[in-house]
Formats: sequence, C-alpha cells, structure tokens
Amino acid sequence: MRAAKYVFAPACLGLFLAGCATEMPIAERIARATPAVNVVARGETVPVGSANQDAADDPAIWRNPSRPQASLIVGTDKKAGLYVYDLEGKIRDFYDAGRVNNVDLRGEVAVHGTTRLLVAASDRNDLMQAKIALFTLDPDSAKLTPMGTIPAGAGEAYGICLSRNETTLYAFMVLKDGTIHQIALDLAGPSPTGQIVRTMKLATQSEGCVVDEQTQRLYVAEEDIGLWRFDARPTGSTIATKIAAADGKNIVADAEGVALAEGPGDARYILVSSQGDNAYTIFRASDESYVGRFRIKAGTFGATEETDGIELIVGDFGPAYAGGLFIAQDGMQAGGAQNFKLVAWDDIKAAIGLPH
Repeated sequence: MRAAKYVFAPACLGLFLAGCATEMPIAERIARATPAVNVVARGETVPVGSANQDAADDPAIWRNPSRPQASLIVGTDKKAGLYVYDLEGKIRDFYDAGRVNNVDLRGEVAVHGTTRLLVAASDRNDLMQAKIALFTLDPDSAKLTPMGTIPAGAGEAYGICLSRNETTLYAFMVLKDGTIHQIALDLAGPSPTGQIVRTMKLATQSEGCVVDEQTQRLYVAEEDIGLWRFDARPTGSTIATKIAAADGKNIVADAEGVALAEGPGDARYILVSSQGDNAYTIFRASDESYVGRFRIKAGTFGATEETDGIELIVGDFGPAYAGGLFIAQDGMQAGGAQNFKLVAWDDIKAAIGLPH
C-alpha cells in the first residue's frame, strides 16, 4: 500500500499535467468495477503493535496436517517485525525483525540436515540493498528462530514467494521497482546462502507474488498495471505475459497480494487483491480465465478495506475452516492498528458458485 493513492477519473487523465488530480471516491470505484459477492470473516487476529500506521502487510499460513486446529499464521508488521498467531488470532510469538514487508513459508525443508518449517521475509531494513530474512518456526511452541539474512540484489525488498522443485528451494524477490530475482537457497551450511540464478523485470512498482509449482508458473502483481505470469523454472524465459489488467473492472488498482488455491485435480485458482475497490478477484489457474470477485463485508469481525497481502491454503483447518483458510490484511482496522481477517474458503466458493 502506498502512503497516498489516487485514482483519476477518465476525464482527468488527459488533463493531469494541467492539475486535474481529484481522487475518485471509493463508491464510484466500486460502481465502475465488475460486481462482487459478499462474504464475512469468521475470525481476526490481534492487531499488530504499530498503531496508527500502515503497518500490517502480508500473511502466510502453515497447516498442521496432524492437528489442523493447531495450525499457525505468520504476519508482517512492516514497521517492526513478524507475528505468529494461532487460528483464534491470538499472538503466539513476535520477533523484532525491523522492516520486513512480505512473508512466505514452506514445511518439510532440510535445514542443517534436519527437516524444519522455514519462514522467509523480504527484509527492507536497508532500502538500498534487499535481503531475505530466514527463520525456522517451531510448530509446537510457535517460536521463530532467526537463521540469518541473504543478499537479494540492489534495491528495496518488497514482495517474496517461495518455490521448490525436486532438488532446489527458490525465493523470488520482488524489488519495489519491478525487478524480480530468482534466488537458489542453500540451507545446508552453518549460515544460509543464496545465489541469483536469473532476473526478470516489470516496468513499475510491483509486490505480491506466488508460484504454481504444478505448472511452474510465477504470478506477480504490478500495482498500477495488473497481473503477470512468468516461467518459474530457473532456465525458463524471462518474458512476462499479462494475465489481467488493472483497468478498473476486474482489478482496480492497486493490484496487491497474490495467492493460489491448490485443490484436488485441476481445481486451482489464482486470487488477487483488488485494493482500489476493497475486493478480491479470482482466476482459474488452468486457463487463467476470470472466475469472479468477492468482498469481505462488515460482520462480527468487521469488513476489510485497502488490502495488501493475502494468503490461501486449501485443506482441513478444523470445523470453522474445514475446506481451507483465506487470510486478508485489513488496511483500515477500527481502533488505529491494522490486523488480518480470517475467512472460510468454503464460504467464498459458495458465494462465487465454485464447485465443492
């Protein structure tokens, strides 16, 4: 999310240099956009500690396969560090990592020869030199243990997503200027290391990303432009293919967080945060076609507005989230500190009309 975001009415675009710069009201942006259905959140996290700031940013989810209700959520306070929450939204741990923007995680990762749960965050404590901050997460105590940082290229760290093939774990570091580095991680030694194996580029500010490991496709949101696809293979093409434009219809700028629903068979979907009209857009992964849109309306746990990061994991999380868990950052949380809202994937599928 930017400190100030303006959406210009079409009549103003040609007159921008002459000073016509009125912001389009949110009600008008919603009216112009493709209609969206409504769902309500079933839970929310405790707000992050940085009050009265644009602070909460991006969530990641670990599903506990043996005890689904003991699953964990990791969320960034981009002014302060990383939180670990349980499914009731209670804080289980906080690590003072400073300015970390986005976060991702992977289970069953070999770290120093031992299988661990790995957390990776985009570290922007140095705005000129991006880094990846790595942690292990203990599934029982919910405690984060720092492993160290890895250089990730010159520029400001912004988005991050992980992917692995048969032999290698990769981090995709999305720099604020649209540069994307694919970094091969080596976690075998006493300190983690990484090597940039290739670089891709979008023209303007970009952030959210996710990898469809089944098809080896990398999806990246360029905030004012839309959703793009790259080949995620380390030897693949670096040319981007546009999937959807931020044209004020299916996606209203900013295009922000990106998530992937990996269901059984070909039932896989790409979700994008349409920040400009407080909505979320779904595309079918198999052919990248538009499926539908939804909003999280006011309910017991409130609505979401101006969402940055999102995450979705399909699977059993216990009775409240039996089919999967969707989490969205809430950019305008009442009370002055932002948090994350929890939504049942089954509720979203029912509202959109997706098969169960």
